[in-house]
Amino acid sequence: MLDKAAVKEIASITGKNGYSVSLYLNVDPMFNKKGDYMVHFKNMTKSAIETLDKAVYKTVKGDLEKIENYVLSNKRMFKKGLILFSSRDNSFWREYHLGIPVRNELIVDKTPYTNPLMTVLDNYEKYGILLVDKESARIFLVHLGEIVEYSEIHTAEIPGKHKKGGWFALSQNHYERHIDFHVGLHLKDVIDRLDIFLNSKDVKRLIIGGSDEAVSMVKSRLHKTIVEKMIGQVKVEMFAKTDEVMKRVEPVVTAFEKRQSDEAVEFLVTKTLKNEGAVLGLDNVMNALQEQRVMKLIILKGYRSNGFNCKTCGFLTAQKIEPCPYCKGEIEPVDYIVSLAGEKAIQQGALVEVVAENKKLQDAGGIGAFLRF
Repeated sequence: MLDKAAVKEIASITGKNGYSVSLYLNVDPMFNKKGDYMVHFKNMTKSAIETLDKAVYKTVKGDLEKIENYVLSNKRMFKKGLILFSSRDNSFWREYHLGIPVRNELIVDKTPYTNPLMTVLDNYEKYGILLVDKESARIFLVHLGEIVEYSEIHTAEIPGKHKKGGWFALSQNHYERHIDFHVGLHLKDVIDRLDIFLNSKDVKRLIIGGSDEAVSMVKSRLHKTIVEKMIGQVKVEMFAKTDEVMKRVEPVVTAFEKRQSDEAVEFLVTKTLKNEGAVLGLDNVMNALQEQRVMKLIILKGYRSNGFNCKTCGFLTAQKIEPCPYCKGEIEPVDYIVSLAGEKAIQQGALVEVVAENKKLQDAGGIGAFLRF
């Protein structure tokens, strides 16, 4: 999983001999209607080869070939963003498939180019998952569409496992109190471990899974700071496989992100009406993109529109204009201008959020943006 420890590892090869090639490629199907990412990749590679010193190119030629082979032969693994690092001189290779699009960049340098990774880590939610029962617990981290099991906790010697003798020989009330005491110690240990996990991984959202009884018991013992991070609970068997855990928590995450999206749209509409750093509608968004003012683009899922694109400079417009007002180039009609707008926003370093089923955004034109200035 991509995290700050991974970024630190990637950056650790700084100062060693040789060069590195860093590739960030937007492979999101929404913004690559015709498999355009391959065209972008080849153009970036061509540009790099033309500008590199011959000695440097000779050093990284094998890296560029390895990356190209990977892009060509691993399409089925692609999600929305692909990040590759290659340095044959340092015997170094890393690959990341992200659930978010990234800005297209190919950088050749003596150190891997990691700045975009920090932006990704800082701008997208992390979700902690706690599965718990009276004897065990499992903690997971969900981030950028991936789930990883962080730790497993098992408290041995919880009373009640012996068929005769031992604690069963005690009075029933005494026996039950003893069990409750040990369960309480177990849950205290779980909560302490959970607190360390949430703080060390900077996790702001939490989902708890297990039986109703187990979830209720652990919730009653949580610190206020942890309770404030809870966004829901699910029923999941303690022995469930990682994929099954992800499947169970996805509806909770989707519902939470839907609420956040609705709030963002409400804020977008309000800011636009007040003329305070936001715009709505395709024409206004195209103008803001041309001026490189878009900080965050919000698009209604499924929204499509025809428009026009300059074949030379990439100018986008919803209105037919000939020739291009910026470079006098040829204007061509396109039936996927919304996808091109999203791609352009990403290239300008803007965040892009796709919103599902929002009537306010639909009524406002299906697209809008928060502006930088």
